[in-house]
Amino acid sequence: MSADSMWSIGELAAQAGVTVKTVRFYSDRGLLPEAARSAGGHRRYGPEALDRLRMIRSLRTLDLPVPDVGRVLDEEGALEDVIAGQLRELGTRMAALRWREAALHLLQDCAPEDRAARLRLIGGMSTPPSTAPLARFWRQWLPPRLPARLTSTIIEHAVPQPPADPTPAQVLTFARLHAFVSGPCHGGRGQHQPTAHRRDEGYRPTVLYDGLIEAYALASPPLLTHRAPHEGQALDCFVAAYAHSAGTRDTPAFRRRLSGMLAADPRIDRYWHLTAELTDPSQPTAGAAHDWLCAALDAQVAEPAA
Repeated sequence: MSADSMWSIGELAAQAGVTVKTVRFYSDRGLLPEAARSAGGHRRYGPEALDRLRMIRSLRTLDLPVPDVGRVLDEEGALEDVIAGQLRELGTRMAALRWREAALHLLQDCAPEDRAARLRLIGGMSTPPSTAPLARFWRQWLPPRLPARLTSTIIEHAVPQPPADPTPAQVLTFARLHAFVSGPCHGGRGQHQPTAHRRDEGYRPTVLYDGLIEAYALASPPLLTHRAPHEGQALDCFVAAYAHSAGTRDTPAFRRRLSGMLAADPRIDRYWHLTAELTDPSQPTAGAAHDWLCAALDAQVAEPAA
């Protein structure tokens, strides 16, 4: 390429309609390689630099970071990956903005005397909120050394996902849920755990939770149709989960003992009530299924005394 067919940095800037500072910026970052240097050491560019500079400007109008622009220019097929990454990032940012907007409406629309308390609640979580504190709560609440696949299944069903476009009421509910799992005594083991979580009571938690998952699924249909708690397959599966995990038989005496044990166990009703406000009504929470089954058991063991 002859010297006459090359441009100085100023000429290239004029051709592209940008400043010399812009051309120098991209050159210094390796996005716009110079073709040669003049005798005086000044940068010289060929006509292909103009097309490359125009491409850089087009990519930058989309707010692509400079490293991503370099990838698109130098790696075949990189544009598709970069676009996908930017769309994911943009989705995250937009979700954060929607949560902030709903949180601001929550504060704007409440009574002035409630704003300070609600502001403290909202300030206790990120926007959009992370589900990590909720998952951590369950890892602490569940019996130790459960198989990973069982723990994952329980957490997947017990932890509600933040809505992408929340209402102010959903923001408040999520904030209350985060405050609950972050409060004192919640999620601790030992004296705050249900009896069946304690190894010294002789229960096998893996057997128990495998059975409870099945029992809760069986209890969902009558819950959805608002049937009163009653005997049947769901209750039998529920009791069998406790009996098998304890290495004993399902007998009337065992059912009476189980009814008393479950009535004395610590409860996390607040968690399930808040979770129900955030989940699809067609999918009853495990807490609702557990309460329905406990009520069915209590009704059954009370019959002889009636």
